[in-house]
Amino acid sequence: MTINRLPFKIILGSSSVARRHILSEMGYEFEIKTAGIDEKAIRKEKPEELVRVLAEAKADAILSRLKVTDYKNIEPTLLITSDIVVVHEGSIREKPITEEEANQFLRGYSGSHITTANYVHVINLKTGMRIGGLDKAEVYFYQIPDEVIQSLIKERIVFNVAGGLLLEHPLILPLVEAVIGAPDSVMGLPKALTEKLIHEALTEQES
Repeated sequence: MTINRLPFKIILGSSSVARRHILSEMGYEFEIKTAGIDEKAIRKEKPEELVRVLAEAKADAILSRLKVTDYKNIEPTLLITSDIVVVHEGSIREKPITEEEANQFLRGYSGSHITTANYVHVINLKTGMRIGGLDKAEVYFYQIPDEVIQSLIKERIVFNVAGGLLLEHPLILPLVEAVIGAPDSVMGLPKALTEKLIHEALTEQES
């Protein structure tokens, strides 16, 4: 299934390379818009609530810069935003800020496990319909050698992902004992949930 064969467009509200890759793997073409919000200014105690309000805030920020009225009389356009956090030993882990924090996160995962909470938010710009859903997964790790942690920090890529966790990285992947749930959910965009929300947003358009 490709977007070129379907009567709708997609805007992905994210600068995440992983999300772009996953949505492309699903067979869609899309344009990119970024929210540019201060995520640290939005706080909730429960991870499920935090990812929901962040995904919605990203969508609202992008909407504020779009002329939504322009989408009312054309083919349906879906705006997709998402947010993910890592939860380790009851603490929410977002993108690490310092090398010390990244080191603390990654050392904590060694021989342990984490859960992820990922919320996907879809808006049909033609109808104004909003729909969203939560997806969770668990990841169990073998021991993570210190040299791997230092290499990941040196690459700096860990500072761009929730919890400093890049599941698909060639240094991390061999150290993953098990994933319970969808790996793409851990990577930032759960395929099954996203497909479901796209379908529901368009079904409402047809009804």
